[in-house]
Amino acid sequence: MIYSDKVMDHFQNPRNVGTLPDADGVGQVGNPVCGDMMTFYVKVKDDRLTDVKFQTFGCGAAIAVSSMVSEMAVGKTVEEAMAITNEKVAEELGGLPKNKMHCSNLGADALHAALENFKAKAAGETAGPTVVADHAHGHEAEGAPEKCPYCEGPVEDAAGMCSCKKCDLDLVECGHCHLYTNKAETHCTHCGALLES
Repeated sequence: MIYSDKVMDHFQNPRNVGTLPDADGVGQVGNPVCGDMMTFYVKVKDDRLTDVKFQTFGCGAAIAVSSMVSEMAVGKTVEEAMAITNEKVAEELGGLPKNKMHCSNLGADALHAALENFKAKAAGETAGPTVVADHAHGHEAEGAPEKCPYCEGPVEDAAGMCSCKKCDLDLVECGHCHLYTNKAETHCTHCGALLES
């Protein structure tokens, strides 16, 4: 799997890691399929984000995304920060492999959840952290995928064996996350679980 230099930099040297005990908003997004969990904390003054911290449990891409989202959000108004999208995050990181694009969505969603929590508190509502469960990304347990998770090429399903002719890969369903991954790997490229031989 090839990551950009920027992704590697943010993974190895993540910015803004930690918590804000006096946060104005807290948002958490968890994905039960791949196990990634992101929590964002925001401080807001005069409608501008003065501090953003995060805690992330997940793969290198998830950590890099969280770091980038935190950098993109600091100094922005609440409205500007709400406009940060997964596409913008991936673009700032110099791209992400197709099977890791869901991480950029999780990062943006966690930030948005923290901002929604801030808005609820500002409106006088008693609000605990905003928690969002993301079930939406690429869960392909309902049979073989139509497109290859690596190159988006068509997948052929013959006699229970899935393969992509475009990138010449045999695909197998991971027993842990139920996404399709390269059969030649020992571990799932989505969730890292050991593949059964």
